[in-house]
Amino acid sequence: GRVDQANNTTGVSEPIRAGQQSPAVSIIVPCYNGGRFLDALMASLARQTFRDFEVVLVDDGSTDEETRGKLAALKDCVHLIRQENRGPSAARNTGVRVARADSLFMLDCDDTIEPSFLADTVPLLQKAPPEIGMVVTHLRLAGAESGIVSRYFNRFDLLFTNTLSAGLVLRKTSVLAAGGYDESMREGYEDWDFSLRMTAAGFGCIEVKKPLYVYTIAGNNAEPSRSSGVDSKRLYGPLWRGIRKRHPTLYRPGAMLHLWSASRDGNGRVSLWKGLMAYVLASLLPDALFNTLIARLHRGPRADNPLPAYGAPAGEPRLAP
Repeated sequence: GRVDQANNTTGVSEPIRAGQQSPAVSIIVPCYNGGRFLDALMASLARQTFRDFEVVLVDDGSTDEETRGKLAALKDCVHLIRQENRGPSAARNTGVRVARADSLFMLDCDDTIEPSFLADTVPLLQKAPPEIGMVVTHLRLAGAESGIVSRYFNRFDLLFTNTLSAGLVLRKTSVLAAGGYDESMREGYEDWDFSLRMTAAGFGCIEVKKPLYVYTIAGNNAEPSRSSGVDSKRLYGPLWRGIRKRHPTLYRPGAMLHLWSASRDGNGRVSLWKGLMAYVLASLLPDALFNTLIARLHRGPRADNPLPAYGAPAGEPRLAP
């Protein structure tokens, strides 16, 4: 293993072990004060049936002693990079730059994966045509909530709700072609913005219909997660407005109608009128009123809500514990 200090985090790194062949997949793990989760994360990686991987763990300026101690203990078995705190997008982009594999897996430090995750996703991406840039699995919720959350790819639905969210397996060339993650998005939904970047660049996605990614929901007594911060701060309106401004060509009325027509393959869950209604309301209503409307929409167990859910992976209803 090797540790890159904050002043040496740009460019492609040297291999972890000289002469070793590049791995099939680089697992990129951003970590900011998440040391309490690392034992579970590393245990889930140790159980993987697919063994040809490296772990690129990016310490995004952690300050608590527990995390710093955990990271120091892992430096001989992961590629550890330390940088000043710049947010999850910057940490992921750093991981992309130093990753040695052609396939990348974005794994949040507070989540885990089932033993067959890599075996069911990495070969699938390797065999796919170059226009396929992503593979996604369904989610299993853990922690304060439980249940199964489906993830799927529909270009029209993705305009209004984050149908992919966490745990993407990506082709590195596709990530670079799409421009990586937007490092200015530090309040949330940077993963949604990234999926739209991939869509705008012309890349598609394969869905694995198994709940192989274990998504942790923080409990009431835990430190607030970024998703709960979006909830408490009522940031849905401003964040989605920012996404629309970042992708103006995708959100033109004609482009939205074209995507709806081209995406009618049976897996869409957002109807045309609901999507356009959400767009019009978000454009006309003040943020406070729009945020209240979203909260009310997501009180019921509906799977076709056209806007990001709060307190759960965006795009799905809250599931009872």
